[in-house]
Amino acid sequence: MTPIRFSRSSLKEGRWYEYLIRFALGGGATIFTGLVSSRYGAFIGGVFLALPAIFCASATLIEKHEIRRKREAGLVGERRGQMAAAVDSAGAALGAIGMLAFAIVFSLTAETSIAAAFIGASFAWLVISVAAWYARRKTRSVWRVRTGQEGSDPAIRRSR
Repeated sequence: MTPIRFSRSSLKEGRWYEYLIRFALGGGATIFTGLVSSRYGAFIGGVFLALPAIFCASATLIEKHEIRRKREAGLVGERRGQMAAAVDSAGAALGAIGMLAFAIVFSLTAETSIAAAFIGASFAWLVISVAAWYARRKTRSVWRVRTGQEGSDPAIRRSR
């Protein structure tokens, strides 16, 4: 199993204006959520707060970076870019499950202590997100064994 790790090399691939786009979209979504919350209440505003503010920008940027990297290597890379964006979207969905756990734990424990609620909710987010990632990883492994695709996806191999 591949461990979860952080790589700073991805940060070097981005251009300054791409980070500006992400920042602007995230800020715009936050402002929009604040306006909705002040107009319709915190409950409805919280629903909009769950909106992945920079997901659309990051998915298109990831696809663009993968295509550019493959073109520099003399390959087409469109399929590889789509697959990389798909993996990112799966990660966003798993993170959203973790955020749901965060919201539930925080709302149940906030009246006792805000600090304890935040710590407990953060721990719940971490545990649920990692567990969801692990479950998805195991499910995909079992699916590949059952269908006879134990290696990597043929579309990924062709686009490398």
